[in-house]
Amino acid sequence: MSVATRSAPPAPPALVTRQSWLDALRGVAALVVVFEHSLDALLPEVRGTVSPWFDFGQYGVLVFFLVSGYVIPISLERRGDVRGFWITRFFRLYPLWALAAALGVGFALAGVYTPLSDQAEREPWVAALAHLTMLQDLFQVPSVVNVFWTLSYEMAFYLLVTAMFLLGARRAGTGTSVTLAGCALVAGALVPAGLLSRSFGTGPVVVAMTVTMVAAGIAAVLGAGRPTRARGAAVLAVAALALVVLNSRVGAWQSLIILATMFGGTAIHRVERSAGGAWALWAMPLVPALSVAAAVLHGPGWGMTEAGQQAFKWGWSTAVVAAWLTFAAGLALRHRAVSPVLAWLGLTSYSLYLLHPLVLQVIRRVTGDAAQMPLTGRLLWEAVFFALVIGAAALGYRFVERPAQRLGRRLASPAPSPHAPPDVRPDPPRAERWRARHPY
Repeated sequence: MSVATRSAPPAPPALVTRQSWLDALRGVAALVVVFEHSLDALLPEVRGTVSPWFDFGQYGVLVFFLVSGYVIPISLERRGDVRGFWITRFFRLYPLWALAAALGVGFALAGVYTPLSDQAEREPWVAALAHLTMLQDLFQVPSVVNVFWTLSYEMAFYLLVTAMFLLGARRAGTGTSVTLAGCALVAGALVPAGLLSRSFGTGPVVVAMTVTMVAAGIAAVLGAGRPTRARGAAVLAVAALALVVLNSRVGAWQSLIILATMFGGTAIHRVERSAGGAWALWAMPLVPALSVAAAVLHGPGWGMTEAGQQAFKWGWSTAVVAAWLTFAAGLALRHRAVSPVLAWLGLTSYSLYLLHPLVLQVIRRVTGDAAQMPLTGRLLWEAVFFALVIGAAALGYRFVERPAQRLGRRLASPAPSPHAPPDVRPDPPRAERWRARHPY
């Protein structure tokens, strides 16, 4: 009589590879942004020759936005719990953000980093309140760490996704993305940058009014009654869209293109799951095409020489195309094995992104004027810079991000019923355990 050998069920490959390829894209995007910000200090030759034709930083953040759009709405829909979604998002973003903000303020006061803005010195509570919402870039409030600006658009996207989820518009995808990109063409000609702040001043009025709306909306959507949640969702949608269209620092057309890019990531996920229809696949290229058209038509929207305007249009356009092609390549190769190094860089990408400007300022203080240093010396400092940034990111991820994410997941999980039977399930398969340790 033979005894059948027991074996653990195989890990579902799609679960692991999907997370890995997204991590790889995050890792690539973070490294490109780090490289972009090092150019002025260490590689001015690249800044002068390549940057007018390709914007490395814009490319990196657009890849980030595509990944966020691909992940966030589906994560909320899969969870089906707005309260849990916001708890996990809070603990995903705020702890490391608070560390970077504190370091940025400390560096500024010590003269190591960019000095605090006049507004922050004149009205510190306004700057603090705007930063606490992460919407400061949509309030025309200078960020205490320059890369914080992208978090304003992430937060606006979260507000819109939450509102759409609660109002029943849960199938947003290609149509939403194309519509936002089309609106960008119109808004760029009609809406000047910072319209609300120009009308009411950049001080307390716009910030206090909008923060009150957002706080009331969040409280309502986390409430118990369905009508209350719906009203809160409407308030969040109005507040987010008003800030994006009427008050962003970069202008209405760029802000709407950013949102269109994020919803483009969502649309790709729905098409991948055969949930968008054939038209959704064929309409997808309209989003990067409209993004390029908006850049060509409207430009940066603030004072630049004609050469600067042309450089912006070329740099933006090539970055848009490259970001979409990169995401498409990642999607096409998602079932391939991913380098563990790239996957790890993706896991630490938030720390890489937030901490690298602070490391760069230290490097700049040490190296002084890059023009006085030979190329070999600057290349060595570039390698030192990347090594220090990766080291700082490893520490930030290990001691800030991971503990905070674990706490967030515990707080977001529903408490077990005291009458429930004990959990006697076997250990989850390897892929399920991996996903629990490394959530989106």
